[in-house]
Amino acid sequence: MSAILYLEGGARGPDSKDLQIRCREGFRKLLEKCGYRGRLPRLMASGSREAAFDDFKTALVGSARADYVALWIDSEDPLKDIEAAWNHLLLCDEWPQPEGATDDQVLFMTTCMETFIVADRAALAEHYGDELQVSTLLPLVNLETRSRRDIQDTLTHATRNCGNGYSKGKRSFEILGKLAPDTLAKHLPSFVRTQRILDRTL
Repeated sequence: MSAILYLEGGARGPDSKDLQIRCREGFRKLLEKCGYRGRLPRLMASGSREAAFDDFKTALVGSARADYVALWIDSEDPLKDIEAAWNHLLLCDEWPQPEGATDDQVLFMTTCMETFIVADRAALAEHYGDELQVSTLLPLVNLETRSRRDIQDTLTHATRNCGNGYSKGKRSFEILGKLAPDTLAKHLPSFVRTQRILDRTL
């Protein structure tokens, strides 16, 4: 089966090549840890959520359509129904469900990629060392109900004394590749859903 995932992440423009490579590398490492080595989807770093959606729509109607085409994006807001992906995008972004698309073609980082990072304290400690202020991070219970701003702010605050304090872009994708899928699955229902869908489709 051929598969393509359009990722939210990486920039577009003349200086974006390095960031796109790092984005794909971070997601590739995470997917390999999930057990998909040898059957990885093609990873396309689209940049913004809107660009990922546009790329997805183009791929749906393209002549060389893969067997499985999907988005992997931030949900931005907490999910009312984890399985009703297109309903969430209609309410949140006013994105209509493209003809022929299914809910299984939308994979969410709820509410953002930083939720993944905050969920894995061991990976954070390995990456940041003793200067990481774990006590200032949000509790692990119900992380996906937290706002995107709260998740991002707490991560920035917890790493503010680290020499390589958290920032979006290159540093975020470095940490992404270090995360443990078992840990994410323990705390994040949306990640469990993503694994379930990919197990069935790849």
